[in-house]
Amino acid sequence: MEILRLEDVTKSYFLDGEEIQALRRVNFSLDAGDITVILGPSGSGKSTLLTLLGGLGKPSEGKVWCRGKSLYDLGNEELALWRNKIFGFVFQFHYLMPELTAMENIMLACRIARKPFEECQARAQKLLSHVGLTNRAGHKPGELSGGEQQRVAVCRALMNEPEIILADEPTGNLDLKTAEGIHDVLWEICQKEGRTLIVVTHYEPLAKRADHILSLSGGQVIKKKN
Repeated sequence: MEILRLEDVTKSYFLDGEEIQALRRVNFSLDAGDITVILGPSGSGKSTLLTLLGGLGKPSEGKVWCRGKSLYDLGNEELALWRNKIFGFVFQFHYLMPELTAMENIMLACRIARKPFEECQARAQKLLSHVGLTNRAGHKPGELSGGEQQRVAVCRALMNEPEIILADEPTGNLDLKTAEGIHDVLWEICQKEGRTLIVVTHYEPLAKRADHILSLSGGQVIKKKN
């Protein structure tokens, strides 16, 4: 079942009065449960594409559809509610709250959503167990390694059971061994829970594990199926 679709999406910026097209008439669709890797050199528009997919920016032209809704035809409040319900985000930097423990950081989104404390705690404990950090639940970010911090960030993104996980260079600051561990966690949880996963990366071997590859060049996208 289709979950995301882009129709003739163009995104332009202006720099010193000159128009720069980061994306040009992009068209593709993805089905629920698909794992997709977005590849391309720096400056090719990968992060811009992920931003548009996640309702975090507006295309200059075209439509972004999510579960049959045109995202950017929604009002700001409705878009924010839709974004918080449907998407989970993992960034290159973990952006954890330094004064909160790993458990508290993971539970934060759930508590903001006003879900019962016991429900949030049970979900956070399950995720921590899944990524092998049960014994680190009470530690603050400064007491965790880089890989552990990013595992906590992955758990936070999955906390509210979003349908779509968007990951922008989630292991860009980690060594290869640690990065592969994070990739394993993302793949395993998303496949087990039936989440749709979209990962922006420079790491081409990762594409071999995906259902689809989106290769960006000159602001245009070529969709390939493994």
